[in-house]
Amino acid sequence: MTENRLTKLSLAIGLSIATTSAMASPQTFMSARSFAMGGTGVAVAHPAAAGASNPAMMAAQHHEWSDDFGLILPSVNARFADEEETIDQIDDIQDTIDLFDDLSQRINEAELSDQTQASQLRGEAQNIAGDLLGQLKGFDDDTIRVNAGLGLAVAVPGPSLSVGFFTNGNLTATVRGEFDESDETVLQAIVDGTVDPEDVNLDGLQSRGRILASAVAEMGVSFARAFELDNGNNLQLGISPKYVQLRTFQYTESISDFEDDEFDGDNYETDKSGFNVDLGAAYAFGEQRQWNAGVSIKNLIPMELDSAASRADEEERTLELNPMVTAGIAHKGDFHVVTAELDLTKKEAFGYEDDTQWLALGAEFDAFRYAQLRVGVRQNLASNDDNDGIEEGTQFTAGVGLSPFGARLDIGALVSDADLGAAIELGAAF
Repeated sequence: MTENRLTKLSLAIGLSIATTSAMASPQTFMSARSFAMGGTGVAVAHPAAAGASNPAMMAAQHHEWSDDFGLILPSVNARFADEEETIDQIDDIQDTIDLFDDLSQRINEAELSDQTQASQLRGEAQNIAGDLLGQLKGFDDDTIRVNAGLGLAVAVPGPSLSVGFFTNGNLTATVRGEFDESDETVLQAIVDGTVDPEDVNLDGLQSRGRILASAVAEMGVSFARAFELDNGNNLQLGISPKYVQLRTFQYTESISDFEDDEFDGDNYETDKSGFNVDLGAAYAFGEQRQWNAGVSIKNLIPMELDSAASRADEEERTLELNPMVTAGIAHKGDFHVVTAELDLTKKEAFGYEDDTQWLALGAEFDAFRYAQLRVGVRQNLASNDDNDGIEEGTQFTAGVGLSPFGARLDIGALVSDADLGAAIELGAAF
């Protein structure tokens, strides 16, 4: 039995889904600038990021040095949540099982030559069985969650029609421990001395690790146009037809039976593809059009995909891609942008995670176009104590941008009670 087996499994799932989804985009992907500003973007996205936030913003007025061309090549972000050090628990459990197996073998050998030593080893095995029982109970319902996103985009704003291309993908993978009460009967009998350790095969333990992952991916084009109204204000409308791929992965295996070389992700995956569309609008107003209001509708056509079930005790889960409506407002000047944003619809959780509905605030302070400082905060209005995994509550973000001579480097960071996250993006704008 190899070490770190469930850890390797979770990594294998992530690599499997991420590689198949790298050239597509999900509902929740965000640029590094958006990441650092609390996930906002509907009313402030730059042209290259408009496809992921609000296609109408591709035709909005920005700084003169970013109105003609935008490029993201690439944008990467990731979040990691492990409230109970789940990976360390997995490693410790597997080490304990290996130690018990070794002692059982030594007891059998000692009984042929030294009964005193065999008795001592049997006592050690009883103690280890007690330790293992405590570890398995402590592992029950502990969860690790990984989110990762990758995106590419290009935008060419124009006086009559703005056009862009985007492709990005987002993965969420969770690993959860599940304790089986039948294991308590087996291990407690060893501890009590009613069953000899050498007569027990821990390969029969039923406690397990459950892996649940989903990826939503898209690739599309964006079109946007600005209209000057009679009152002097600007209205921008945008549309993004796109090709979307949904993918799920569900795998459950007992801790003792899992072997890396027996893992075949294709047996536990489902996928579905189809066409969808995003819509967006933005309205610039004020004496100097310093205010901007935006609204976007992501995934106008509902899509859903059922997961596979690798065991009889697994339930099928449904990944739903429903229309998501987000509204925002922003105030901008020569050296600042301040924005507020609200999801008007709730995103249902697929795995061991919270439902999400974000209220977010973000700000950007610009130093003569060459450097930017960004901060943000967002609160999950859908979070509750009955969530089926790691809670997502209040998240704080920050980041910096460097943009000398049209080239861009954006870096973002995220922290909360449960999450740590980071984002980095290379690009150009002029």
